[in-house]
Amino acid sequence: MIVIVGGGVSGLAIGWRLAQAGQNVTIYERNKAGMESTWAAAGMLAPQIEAEYGEEMLLPLTMASRKIWPDFAKELEAETEIHIDYRREGTIQVSLNRDEQEQLDHRFSFLSRNQLEVEKLSAYEVRRLEPHISRAVTGGIYSPQDHQVDNRALALALKIALQKAGGILREQSSVEEIVIDEGCVTGVIVNGDKITVDHVVVAAGAWSRNIPGIPEISRPPVRPLKGQMLALEMPENAPLIAHVIWGPGNSIVSNVYLAPKSDGRLVVGATVEEMGFDKRMTGGGLLEILRSAWEVLPGIYDLPLIDSWSGLRPASRDDAPILGKSGIAGLTYATGHHRNGILLSPITASEISSYIIEGKDSNLISSFGVGRF
Repeated sequence: MIVIVGGGVSGLAIGWRLAQAGQNVTIYERNKAGMESTWAAAGMLAPQIEAEYGEEMLLPLTMASRKIWPDFAKELEAETEIHIDYRREGTIQVSLNRDEQEQLDHRFSFLSRNQLEVEKLSAYEVRRLEPHISRAVTGGIYSPQDHQVDNRALALALKIALQKAGGILREQSSVEEIVIDEGCVTGVIVNGDKITVDHVVVAAGAWSRNIPGIPEISRPPVRPLKGQMLALEMPENAPLIAHVIWGPGNSIVSNVYLAPKSDGRLVVGATVEEMGFDKRMTGGGLLEILRSAWEVLPGIYDLPLIDSWSGLRPASRDDAPILGKSGIAGLTYATGHHRNGILLSPITASEISSYIIEGKDSNLISSFGVGRF
């Protein structure tokens, strides 16, 4: 039997693929599946706009996942009849003053050097695409291949797909210990009972490091990185924007983003805070998000505030995921996805399931093992 620890988007997607391949797989989730970082995300599939200096090693993985997302979404919707709101309008990053325009020009050069499909926009071209954008806009970058999805609908669809394929989901069930004997996983302890297993996948997000039983030297160096977010309500027949918009941030909002959903929600985020496992919302966090968003899209001033929440991104030391071999027989990692969990879910599922079944990892994930630390 294969046990997956963690019922977020990665664990659910891996479980679905393994169940489709005829494997006996059970997911144990400490709370409700899909209700931690998966639920808290904005659902952006943006490997190009989110590409960072010094993280070029991530691009082959993120771009490969982006490439298979349309088919992944189509298959999932066909299997479950759940609409996951896969949207293809693209993403626009904007600048609002001369200094920000210089930074945007440098960013465009960086993206172009890495052969990413982006277009440079004048202020007029940005406003033509998005008429409600701030009149202060000086220019933009348009990334037509950076799409988005409804992450909460995605989680629901993956739960249904997993169970339809024969996988088992145990919610409100904590794995209290991974049992390792002579360097090999032999079982897990759940609610005081030992369950014999053939393989364990740790996909527990920000909690991955804290699972008892894993030797200290093999623990994945994953920490929680807090993000506060909110949702505003747009008129369904007259949304303020059609594209995902990225704009300048501030001290705790490195870049603000506004993601329009087809149900009328405008998801706005997010803070980046080193606060351990403290998920409490703060006045300052919401203030900085709203201030940055209003400067990009002034029309949000009159929109109703319908929700606010926070989540814990599972961040590794180099902000790249931890995938594949752990150094312990029968123990595999699929964690540390940071801000890319939704984007990387299809490639994580296909690569980890293939690794478990075939016993060897591909060139795509060989660089992302825990051994690099």
